[in-house]
Amino acid sequence: MADEAPLLPRYHSSENQNELDGKRPSMASVDETLESYLGGCQLLQAIFVSFAWAFDAQQTFINVFTDADPAWHCTSAGDSDAACSASTPCGLPPGSWVWDSPAHASVVSEWSLQCAGSALVGLPASAYFAGCLLGGLLLSTLADSVLGRKNMLFFSCFTMSLSAALTVVSPNLWAYAAMRFLCGCARATIGTSALVLSTEMVGKRWREKVSTAGFFCFTLGFLSLPAMAYLNRGASWRRLYLWTSVPCFFYSVLIYFWIKESPRWLLVRGRRDEAIQTLKSMTANNRNAITSSFSKLIVAEDAGNIDNVFSAMKVLWVKRWALRRLLSAMTVGFGLGLVYYGMPLNVGNLGSDLYLSVTLNALAEVPSSLTTLFLVDRVNRRISTVAFTTASGAFSLLCVAVTAEPWRMAAEVVSFFSACTAFDLLLIYCIELFPTCVRNSAVTVVRQAIVLGGVFAPMLVAEGRKRSFLSFGVFGTVVGCCGLFTACLPETRGRSMCDTMEEEESKQMIMNTSTTTP
Repeated sequence: MADEAPLLPRYHSSENQNELDGKRPSMASVDETLESYLGGCQLLQAIFVSFAWAFDAQQTFINVFTDADPAWHCTSAGDSDAACSASTPCGLPPGSWVWDSPAHASVVSEWSLQCAGSALVGLPASAYFAGCLLGGLLLSTLADSVLGRKNMLFFSCFTMSLSAALTVVSPNLWAYAAMRFLCGCARATIGTSALVLSTEMVGKRWREKVSTAGFFCFTLGFLSLPAMAYLNRGASWRRLYLWTSVPCFFYSVLIYFWIKESPRWLLVRGRRDEAIQTLKSMTANNRNAITSSFSKLIVAEDAGNIDNVFSAMKVLWVKRWALRRLLSAMTVGFGLGLVYYGMPLNVGNLGSDLYLSVTLNALAEVPSSLTTLFLVDRVNRRISTVAFTTASGAFSLLCVAVTAEPWRMAAEVVSFFSACTAFDLLLIYCIELFPTCVRNSAVTVVRQAIVLGGVFAPMLVAEGRKRSFLSFGVFGTVVGCCGLFTACLPETRGRSMCDTMEEEESKQMIMNTSTTTP
């Protein structure tokens, strides 16, 4: 039998080498070298980077208020009570009814969409998620190849703020949907770039905690929406886009001038001098030691193979183990996306107050983020993800069976909470599943699968106004079944981050050998 040693890469972390022969390697790995300097001193920048999630949340759920179906009432005494109690004023003669709020308060009332089909009413929201899907496919590899984490985050935030501002001047539904599509394209990589950049800016001790900061910021952005919408009630829906786009613009400028690029990405791309200078600017002490440490650094041969914008995707496609992980994570993500984006849009079908319902859903993300923070370094990734997706599906189906308003609302909030927690765990899981050279691309593709669920959600929500099973029932069935694909993924809790495909394969080989050896 041939010796297996030649199959092992020459790029090992100390923990892998210890498992092989109990000795520390003479050459340091990227992860080892960075761990010496990337402690918690970059926490402020990492948290600031995570704040991009707040603006992401605002644009994701803004349609809940701008495209809301406004209340109306009859004005003619001659109309029957049955006609006035109808769900829509369709069929009533002109002048026999009026909107409760000014017509410009909602897209539906301004452009007279009250009698339009569900596909047309849900077009702006669906266009946004379709834009997210296309933008993710076109832009996902740029952060791994050409632009890097920081420049990708700046470009996405700046373009999203610009397109949201231009939405204010939309003359009709079609122009409005086009601007939402453009906003979705720009937004596609914000969450991924912010998550990956923030976790690569700190050491292993802080990585899992920093990864949850984005989820808290997303909750903050989500919570800010009902507050801004309530303050602007009766005003034009266009003002809400202005309120959310201007702060995002100034945030993107600060990202460009203040935030540093990920030194881990710079090293993997072969830009060692830039990585050294970045680390020196981040740390106040031991600057000479940084240069000395990097002179002993060895990078695997495949670390620089991401030469063009599609190389990362090609690597993920060629490596069968990576493709298996990617497809499994995407399947789980699709089910979560259907619930995660669908539930907030579907609260209008519960019959409760819109502001209260959206606020309760937003507040559900607070305990979700806290639960993720508590569980992330204590619980098995696979078991916890399957448990929360199953719970989300079960409580979503319960919304179909329960008709009492308080209990139905409670079941909806629990389902959304479970989906949020599974969503957070899945993104952290994906960061650990894929090495640095393809990490941003892989996580972005998984997020696009989540967004794909969001594309179908508005149409199901519109149909759910007639039959609740077409919204809550479909949500629950899909997320429960898709969550089972988590069992196809390897466990990653407690593992160090890999930087190349070669290192990941080596680590997996060692783990497989240790599990098969009696």
